[in-house]
Amino acid sequence: MKRRKVWFFASLIVAFSTIILLASGSSALTISLNPFNSVPLGNIITWAGMISLPLSIYLGVQNLRRPSGNVNTSLAGLLKIILAMAILWFPLSYLLAGNLSFSFSEKETFQGSQKAMKWFWGFSYGIGIGAISTVIMYWISLLFKKNITDSDNE
Repeated sequence: MKRRKVWFFASLIVAFSTIILLASGSSALTISLNPFNSVPLGNIITWAGMISLPLSIYLGVQNLRRPSGNVNTSLAGLLKIILAMAILWFPLSYLLAGNLSFSFSEKETFQGSQKAMKWFWGFSYGIGIGAISTVIMYWISLLFKKNITDSDNE
């Protein structure tokens, strides 16, 4: 099996495992990784899932790895931006929250405030929604490409 396929299936497994753990509210997410109880395992699991979702799309769709045409080039660029955002999710979330547990409260300053929390959730949801939207737009482009090809054959 090629190395790309191994990475694809590994990232797909991590993405689906993360979705299942987050959706079920597993107690594994609250396990502390340090004695100060400041870094929950859920943050690391979520970060791995954030990276693996766009990575599995990138590795799974050849036209997004080696794009041909304007639409695929744009979608490939968008997916790379989403992947970069996913890689930066943990450090940027730390900067927004001001702590490694990513908890927010009523503060006067931006860091750790309710406004920062809105940015955190928008950023977090944006990665997942952006990755899924990219795949949907790619599939829609395939439908239009097929319709154009079918009409040329008539």
